[in-house]
Amino acid sequence: MSPLPQHTAFSLAPRPVPAAVAAVIRGGDILLVRRAHQPNAGKWALPGGKIKFGESIETAVLRELFEETLVVAEVRQVFNAVDIFDKNEDGALRQHFILIAVLCRWVSGEPQARDDALEARWFPVAGLASSNLVLSVGVAQVVQQAVVLAV
Repeated sequence: MSPLPQHTAFSLAPRPVPAAVAAVIRGGDILLVRRAHQPNAGKWALPGGKIKFGESIETAVLRELFEETLVVAEVRQVFNAVDIFDKNEDGALRQHFILIAVLCRWVSGEPQARDDALEARWFPVAGLASSNLVLSVGVAQVVQQAVVLAV
């Protein structure tokens, strides 16, 4: 049997980037941020961001939530993962993100846009999918799943 390649050989190949996003529901509302940077700049999304090396999903989602919105929450459960493919104008893949959705219970704080967010605010869950908001890929479906789990 041949030995496994060195770790450095693995790191040369492009890999997906893991990120955690917070589905924070308060009453009948969901917390969303309007993204400042690519992918999906200008679109409304669940707050979150990249998971740092050695950081748990739960720690990452709470850190990112606070950095983007100043909202404090508690993790209830990890419940979904969504692929986001960031492509350039020619359609070539620039980056592949795996967004890990985490249901969170709001504890305190009113949303304020910080860090990577242009805006941050609560939106009624009812009618979100049919609203005029420009949502990032998969947000409406992930929010609906979160609502079912939150009961």
